[in-house]
Amino acid sequence: MAAQEQTVVELQAQLISPEAFEPFGQLIGPTHDGKEFDQEDAQLVLDKGTPRFYIMRLPKRGLCFSRITYHASVTQCLGGLNPGQPWYMVVAAPSGSVAAYPQQQQLVAFKVPHGVFLKMKEGTWHAGPLFDGAEQMDFYNLELSDTNVVDHNTHDYASANGVTYRVLDC
Repeated sequence: MAAQEQTVVELQAQLISPEAFEPFGQLIGPTHDGKEFDQEDAQLVLDKGTPRFYIMRLPKRGLCFSRITYHASVTQCLGGLNPGQPWYMVVAAPSGSVAAYPQQQQLVAFKVPHGVFLKMKEGTWHAGPLFDGAEQMDFYNLELSDTNVVDHNTHDYASANGVTYRVLDC
């Protein structure tokens, strides 16, 4: 059986903004201590299990991906902790099904500067964090304790149709 030919598709990143990211979630930034909770705060869904907040250390993987994932039951928050180091996230709107995985025209690539934190809506497809400028990066991650066991829905573009995506800097 012949090996499947691989195609690399480039996705142009855009600098993340609250308006551009709104279909997928929220951007969270600093607020003054004592400010009352409002719509600018992360609107979290963590009621289907035990919340887990941890610092994940990722090795450099570059700006290419072939797998995309969503978590149907939980919002997920991510933030890069390396000063001065931007990172990238590719997202697509929730579809509710692995069979309805995002097509190329539905993928949106964002460049995330240090100090900007993401809250993704339940079901938001995502690939990343991706980065290229450091050998490793630390990210805070807020999800449920068993998200990656019971709510990890993934599509593999490389296996399905021989596609790998590469994010281009903006």
